[in-house]
Amino acid sequence: MQRATLTRRGPGTIRLARLRATPAGTWAKLGFAAMCVLALIGYFAFPTYPTYDSFYALLWGRDVLHLHLPDFRVYRGPTEHPLAIAFGAICSIFGGGGARLMVLGSIASFVAVVAGTYRLGRLCFSPVVGLAAALLVLSRFFVESLASQGYLDISYIALIVWAVVLEVERPRRGMPVLVLLAAAGLLRPDAWLLSGLYWLWCSWRADGRTRLRYLAVAAIAPVAWCAVDAIVTGNPLYSLKATAGLAQELERTQGLGSVVASIWTFGERIDKVPVLIGALAGIPLAVWLVPRRAIVPLAALAALVGVFIAEGAAGASVIDRYFLGAATILLLFCAVAVGGWSMLQPGSLLRRAWLLGAAALVGFGATSAATTLNLSTLRKTLAYHEDFHKGLAVALATPAVKARLARCPLLSLPNNKLIPDTRWILGSTGQGNIVARSQARADVTKGRHELENRIRRGSVAIYPLGSAVFVEAIVDVGDDPRDQIPIAGFKRIYDSRYYAIYSNC
Repeated sequence: MQRATLTRRGPGTIRLARLRATPAGTWAKLGFAAMCVLALIGYFAFPTYPTYDSFYALLWGRDVLHLHLPDFRVYRGPTEHPLAIAFGAICSIFGGGGARLMVLGSIASFVAVVAGTYRLGRLCFSPVVGLAAALLVLSRFFVESLASQGYLDISYIALIVWAVVLEVERPRRGMPVLVLLAAAGLLRPDAWLLSGLYWLWCSWRADGRTRLRYLAVAAIAPVAWCAVDAIVTGNPLYSLKATAGLAQELERTQGLGSVVASIWTFGERIDKVPVLIGALAGIPLAVWLVPRRAIVPLAALAALVGVFIAEGAAGASVIDRYFLGAATILLLFCAVAVGGWSMLQPGSLLRRAWLLGAAALVGFGATSAATTLNLSTLRKTLAYHEDFHKGLAVALATPAVKARLARCPLLSLPNNKLIPDTRWILGSTGQGNIVARSQARADVTKGRHELENRIRRGSVAIYPLGSAVFVEAIVDVGDDPRDQIPIAGFKRIYDSRYYAIYSNC
């Protein structure tokens, strides 16, 4: 009898086999847990503070919590966002720590965007595509910077991405998707149009009663938004009109041709050129390979781009943050170009050719990132934002400054950018005694001298110094360097690396 020789597999081979046998869902959960841990580490390592719009959401939320009507008519005030104000009210319960909680909410939303993009890529294409999409989102430092500064746009994108995920899981899902779009519509009016489009999609095969229920949910955001405006200002369309007016004042409006041209400009700024090239290749590849599964993300991309163009052409602000939704979906199609080979037959010639092309695209992206990415600049930006806020808090807590504010409570700043930070630090309910010198200068050109006279009669004036001048003081059209020059008769009572404070009382 011939003896058979058995070859025992080594422990390394066994471990590798076990790893390969681990379900993709398990790896996804482990990756999600690791991402949450890293996000928390980043949150504590770089203690940043909210940006302008988010700080106002905190202030208005605090006003509501104390049963005061918020003031939406402040100088160069941002658009109010009902859901952000509600979250701001919750954060303000925790006092001074509420500002950091607002940032934590934005970071959590970024984690949700990454998880949702992975889920979308896995459902529509494959786990490899989902992983590539998640890694692409994680490598967008532009988006991470926005999240670290508490921008509301990140929460909006998270809601949109997960609405698309729910629709992919069950086409014409209806209510759950509409609820997420309604929540998104309480952060940005863009989602009103998305809700309307989705309602039309679901109503096509629904009965009359179901259509009415869906319509009621789709109408929640615009009705609630107009109701808040009506209660606070008396004008249900105040936000829409004020936003358009401010966009014109700051020269953020563009014609239709410029709006369309900005799609590539903003896409390059957010996603970078290699990713855009990958997305342009990934769209036809996805349609060719799995046309039915590509329908929903393609429809989402078309809707988001269409809404961006329509709003810009109608006179709304045309800024890069408003293109984030479409830019995120483009990452998914770039992931198809990078990982779509995983959907082909193993060992096939086409799969090998696709792998080579994907490797070339990844190499192009890595080379581009190596020559343009500057992590030290990102770290400095985050550190500056922290120092500006903390430096302002230290300055306002100085005994000499507190004594002058007690004597003459009017406080002036170069422009509107630092007003919400100052209000939050001082715990101010109203904004009557915290003003912008740029507003006084603008009033003088219109023949109104009341604010200028108030400042000159007796006030405290803050002047950002050094790099703070360019980051927080002279940032918009109409900001005048003369507002950085101490007013005659004012004497310095405090100075630091970032701020000097003068007073004439």
